[in-house]
Amino acid sequence: MDLTPLDVRYQEFPTGLRGYQKEAVRAYLAQVAEVMEGLIRENETLKAQLQALEEENARLKEAEGELKRAVVAAERIARELKAQAEREAELIRKEAMAAKEQVLREAAEELRRLREETERARQEKALFLSQFRALLQGYLDSLGRLEGK
Repeated sequence: MDLTPLDVRYQEFPTGLRGYQKEAVRAYLAQVAEVMEGLIRENETLKAQLQALEEENARLKEAEGELKRAVVAAERIARELKAQAEREAELIRKEAMAAKEQVLREAAEELRRLREETERARQEKALFLSQFRALLQGYLDSLGRLEGK
């Protein structure tokens, strides 16, 4: 049974011999009704506050969910970026190794070519010297024949 302040304020009691003083009962019931009205207002205020807090809680839970999703997405993106950076680093390392191998091949080829040129120059020098020696010897022989005549 719900009891409102109006029910309390206008409650009637049967009277008997030597019953309660009506004015005192009315005053007390009015005071009880006022307290009840205050409690009802406070209850309504608290219900409104509770509703607002529940809405805020729901909003915060939704924001928390969004934040968790953002953190998960950020972690996934970070893993993907790291993996991509590792792939790029490996590719750069392979390219550097290939470039190093190419430079070494070119240097070896240049060294071989220079050695061949050096050997050819030695051979040409030796040939020149032997031909020059032979020419000089020929001149010396001719000179010796001319002197000996």
